[in-house]
Amino acid sequence: DELAGSVKFVFQPAEEGAPRGEEGGADLMIREGVLADPRPDAIFGLHVMPAPVGVVAWRSGGMMASSDSFSIRVLGRQTHGAMPWGGVDPIVVASQIVLGLQTIPSRQLDATLTPSIVTVGAINGGVRSNIIPEEVELIGTIRTFDAATREDIHARIRRTAEQIAASAGARAEVEIDLGYPVTANDAALTKLMLPTLGRVAGRGLVESPRVTGAEDFSYFQREIPGMFFFVGVAADDPALVHPNHSPRFHADERGLPVGVTALTALALDYLEIAAQDR
Repeated sequence: DELAGSVKFVFQPAEEGAPRGEEGGADLMIREGVLADPRPDAIFGLHVMPAPVGVVAWRSGGMMASSDSFSIRVLGRQTHGAMPWGGVDPIVVASQIVLGLQTIPSRQLDATLTPSIVTVGAINGGVRSNIIPEEVELIGTIRTFDAATREDIHARIRRTAEQIAASAGARAEVEIDLGYPVTANDAALTKLMLPTLGRVAGRGLVESPRVTGAEDFSYFQREIPGMFFFVGVAADDPALVHPNHSPRFHADERGLPVGVTALTALALDYLEIAAQDR
């Protein structure tokens, strides 16, 4: 009865993705009605990071990248390794495609607008040293910070792979699986709530650089205005400081009250501001 409105807590499983063949995470929760009855006016979320305890990092607009995966199946024609002219070498073609893909962010896109990444994470193919195989598979990840660039890169990957393969008499089959969207903080909401974060963090409030990792909080932000931020949990001992997802990651729990206070203050202040505007 002391609140100027309602607060909905979202306890989300599978933020890092559901097991293969299953669904989960924010996207499934939305489809199952987590943002209905009542529908929130805004949503806030945080993630810890290996920054000093007391640091709270924010950014307006695209803060974390979208994350898509791709596979490229290069189909050639098998032949003896001693007689490469008798077939079409998919290993050589795949190598050319790897290099061609790197020109997309470095030479084809306007580098002054937004960063982007195309990474080939694995090459699989071949059976033995003296055989040119029938096919090779490339798999990788795509990271972007806006929807238009995301779609553009997808088209360029298809064109690059298919045309390089065709030029050698091979064929490339490209599949792109959409992952998390861009984690984009609502500009108006971020501006409105920055004083609250400043009151909590004081001199520890900093503007975050763009982060090429991805976060499925972005699904919530596609539905309602959202603000996502980072809270530092790095230990004082440098030997204990490792990136998120490292098997040696260590969270200094002194950072947890900072996160709790920040989320509580954001909820209370937002409700008060909204009540005044009604």
